[in-house]
Amino acid sequence: MKKILIIHTGGTISMMEDKMTGAVSTTHKHPLTDMTPALSEIADIKEEFMFNLPSPHITPLHMLQLGRNIENRLSKEKFDGVVVTHGTDTLEETAYFLDLFLKTRKPVVVTGAMRSSNEIGSDGLYNLISSIRVANSEDAHNKGVLVVMNDEIHTARNVTKTSTSNVATFQSPQYGPVGIITKQAIFFHQKLLTQETYTVETLTKNVALIKAYAGMHESLIKAIHHTGIDGLVIEGLGQGNLPPNIVGSLEAMLADGIPIVLVSRCYQGVVQATYSYDGGGNKLKEAGIIFANGVTGPKARIKLMVALEHTDNPKELVPLFE
Repeated sequence: MKKILIIHTGGTISMMEDKMTGAVSTTHKHPLTDMTPALSEIADIKEEFMFNLPSPHITPLHMLQLGRNIENRLSKEKFDGVVVTHGTDTLEETAYFLDLFLKTRKPVVVTGAMRSSNEIGSDGLYNLISSIRVANSEDAHNKGVLVVMNDEIHTARNVTKTSTSNVATFQSPQYGPVGIITKQAIFFHQKLLTQETYTVETLTKNVALIKAYAGMHESLIKAIHHTGIDGLVIEGLGQGNLPPNIVGSLEAMLADGIPIVLVSRCYQGVVQATYSYDGGGNKLKEAGIIFANGVTGPKARIKLMVALEHTDNPKELVPLFE
C-alpha cells in the first residue's frame, strides 16, 4: 500500500456551516479528521495540519513555506505522493507556485471544497478521496502539480476558478482537464510536454496586478509607480492592447527598470503583438512590455515574483514568459 501525505491548510473544506445563521467559518477540529479510517482503505495516510487559513489569507510566503515543507517531507520520508487541501479562492495561485517551485516528479495534488462539511451536497470528502486516488496512481507521476475537483484532473498551470459557488467551478479554459476520475479508475488523456522549476530561497518582490478598461487614466499607473513596486502585471484588452492614455506612464515605469508583463483579460486565446496603433500590442512590445502566453493575470504575477528573485534583466525575463 502506498504512503500518502495529506497537508491541510484550511479553506471551506475545513469549515462548517452554522445552521442558525448560514455563516460558514473555521472550526476547532478539522471536520475530516474522523474520516482517516475510510481514507486508510485507499493508502497509508499521514496527515499534517499546517495552516488553518481561509484562502484569502494565504500569502506568497505561506506558499513558499508550504513548498519547503513538501520538499522536506519528501526528502526525509518515503511518501509516494502528497495531497494539499486548500481554500478555493486562491487555490490556483498556490498550486501554480508549487508547480514552479517543486522539483519532485512524485504526484502532488491540490484540492478543496465549494461546500463546507455539514452543508447539503458537501464535496470536501469526495474531492479528498479522489485526490488520494490520483496521488496513488502511477500515471500521475511526472505531471507537475495537479488540481483535482469534481471528478476532473487539471494542471496547475491551466486551471482557474470560473464560478463563485458552483461545485464544477475549476476549469481549464481552452485546454480542458488532463484526466478524469471514475469509480473504477484514474484516466489521463493528456501528458505534460514541458515543466519548469525555479529555485527560490525567499519571496521579497512586490508585484502588482491590474486590469485594463475603457478610458483608463494614467493617474492609476502613476500612483502604482510611486509605491515602489518591483514589477507589474496588466490584464490587457483583446490580443494584448491598452488604452493610449496610460502608455506614457508605462514607458516611464520601464525606464525606471520596472518590468511589465502583459496578459489578456480574455480567458481564451493568446496575447500577440498584432496592432500598431497607439496602445496596440505591436507598439507595446516595441516599448519593452513582456507578453505572457498561457497564464492568467494572477499566475503571471506569481511567476514574475519568482522570476525576479533571479533577475530583473528584461532580456532574461522575456524568454521565461514568451
